[in-house]
Amino acid sequence: MEDLIKNPTITVAEAKRERKREKDREKEKEAKATLEAEKNLAKTRNRMRVLKLNEVAKPLSKDTKEKMLLMAVNRILKAEMSAVFGGVAGVRSKILTTLAATFNPYIKEAILRYITEEMRTRLDLALGWLYEEYALLQGFQRRTTLGTKPHEAPHQAYNFLLCTLISAIDEIQGKDRDPLLARLYLEAPLITEDAVEALKSVSSEEKRGLAPLVLLKDLVIMRPTKQLTFLNVLLCHTGHEKKMIRDSAISLVVELYERPELTKFIEEYTVLYLGFLRLQNPPEIVFGKDRGREQVEEQWSESTTRACLELYLAVLGKHQDLIHELAKVYSSMGADVKRIVLRLVEGPVRSLGMASPQLLKLVEMCPKGAETLVTRIIHILTEKAPPSVELVAKVRDLYQTRVSDVRFLIPVLNGLSKKEVVAALPKLIKLNPIVVKEVFNRLLGTHNNESGVPHTSPVTPAELLIALHTIDPSKAELKTVIKATSLCFAEKQVYTQETLAVVMQHLMELNPLPTLLMRTVIQSLSLYPRLSGFVMNILQRLILKQVWKQPKVWEGFVKCCERTQPQSFAVILQLPPQQLGEALNMAPGLKGPLLAHVEAFAENQKAHVPQSIMDVIQGKQTVDMHDDFDIAPPGEYPPEQRIETMDVDLSEPAPPGLD
Repeated sequence: MEDLIKNPTITVAEAKRERKREKDREKEKEAKATLEAEKNLAKTRNRMRVLKLNEVAKPLSKDTKEKMLLMAVNRILKAEMSAVFGGVAGVRSKILTTLAATFNPYIKEAILRYITEEMRTRLDLALGWLYEEYALLQGFQRRTTLGTKPHEAPHQAYNFLLCTLISAIDEIQGKDRDPLLARLYLEAPLITEDAVEALKSVSSEEKRGLAPLVLLKDLVIMRPTKQLTFLNVLLCHTGHEKKMIRDSAISLVVELYERPELTKFIEEYTVLYLGFLRLQNPPEIVFGKDRGREQVEEQWSESTTRACLELYLAVLGKHQDLIHELAKVYSSMGADVKRIVLRLVEGPVRSLGMASPQLLKLVEMCPKGAETLVTRIIHILTEKAPPSVELVAKVRDLYQTRVSDVRFLIPVLNGLSKKEVVAALPKLIKLNPIVVKEVFNRLLGTHNNESGVPHTSPVTPAELLIALHTIDPSKAELKTVIKATSLCFAEKQVYTQETLAVVMQHLMELNPLPTLLMRTVIQSLSLYPRLSGFVMNILQRLILKQVWKQPKVWEGFVKCCERTQPQSFAVILQLPPQQLGEALNMAPGLKGPLLAHVEAFAENQKAHVPQSIMDVIQGKQTVDMHDDFDIAPPGEYPPEQRIETMDVDLSEPAPPGLD
């Protein structure tokens, strides 16, 4: 505009172009000035010396650096409350666990000591450290470059830390110990073999109680990757010497048996240990400190037998098919082991009940060599309850077709017919006296019956005693029958005088007269003297039946007359002269009292006594006889028939060949 005013001939356009050129010249000058200033600055910098920190600062020694680091860690450890109030407790824990996992042993030791001093409140910090070590172990994160090079493998550091924490918790006294231990095992990222062994050792201590065993069960359920490992530890304790540990472990394993993924494994274990009972000596696996048996034994004992059997018996209630495994093994067992097994099966078999299809199948099949086991099972089932129809049918069929051992019939006697019982009596009374007593207890209703069902028997007490008197002598010796009848007389609450009167009445009417008739008459009279009148009637009727034609019965007749004098004098005077003479020779003690008795008669009474009888009584006619009829005096029995019942289990049948 100024140019335009000075020189009006210049156009507006030219004036603008001139102004633009001036501005460009000014910018160019400024750029040259800036470039020159930068060049001068660069020259000045080239003349300055580079500052190096290591040249002006003294380096710290390794010990000083470690000391300062430890001091820093200690300050962090002491700042627990400040971190909590400041809301940075989580940050503090992360710093400590990282330092502990990645720095030198001095740091690890300081932090570990801090944690173990108060495990109750610092377990979270311990678990955080474990997870840091686990992350390093698995390669989830790299070690910091600030840390020292590790001197041990990652798995060793993790294992050391875990086992140290377990030991620290184990030293805690009080109720907090078990919950802390459980939390550590359940929340730790990895359970090492050493940690498993530590728990195995702890759970085998009776003083620790049930808690470690329950922890093992929880670990089986909640740690799937180590499930079989923990289950195996729990299974080991099912054979422990201490009853508390053994029973608790068995109970927990039975609970785990309900889990489908464990059923097969537990069954295989129980069958394996059951099979050990076949061995001549107990296996070494049932011995050891963790089993409570540090001393190896050469012979089977109840303890080692229980170690191999009790878990099987507990599982049997859950899986009844396993009963056949016992039958397979039983035949190969030693005699001592068999006795223990026969005693221990009582509880499990009783819980199964006689309605169990598998028990009925076992009775029906009865594997060879397992006869006493089957007999014992039948006996247990019927000990406190009458046999079922199905059980009686199975036993009857077994006895008639495959096994002729009469002991099979004992438990089901009350389910048989009268004819079957009478037919079996000759064999039954040949058994061990203890077993014979049990037979009579069942038939007479004097055995245990807790079922509430009234006792029923195929034979009455009178029919049983009569059947004993009529046993064929070719099937059982007279001495054996005498022992059996004595057992009957011992049951006074069953064999009342009324019952014995019925028996004697029936026996007297038999033809020929039973050999033991007069023995039974004498014993009845010894037990119940008020039967004397009835006995006199029996004696009179025996004269009518010419009792002297059966020598043994005749000798008993004379013995009875001798014992019942003077009531028997009236009966004796009814004998024919020859038989009277024989009787007086057989029992000389009768002659004097009988003579005195007759001489005391009035004249009209003497007139009714035949002269031939008087001649015999007065000794004018004699008959040579000798007494060889042995009848026990009243209330006494032959020594061999006395039954000692103390310290004997009447419920256990004798093994084959020992009856």
